[in-house]
Amino acid sequence: MTGLGKISKGINCSVKGCSQTAVRSLSKNKISSGSFEIVGDRRAYLCQDHYKEWKKSYKKQEDLERVRWQ
Repeated sequence: MTGLGKISKGINCSVKGCSQTAVRSLSKNKISSGSFEIVGDRRAYLCQDHYKEWKKSYKKQEDLERVRWQ
């Protein structure tokens, strides 16, 4: 069975200047708080390296929010 999404079809990373194949798709609003310059419409497609970098920064941000609300 073939995948129906853009990731399974081999779309490239949405970060400006990156040409690696994307492995994850996220909302552009969720990534906008990061330090990436995203090219595209509503969805942002990230390669393994950029996803890992985004995940680390997002986790730190969420931890700070969690501490603030306690």
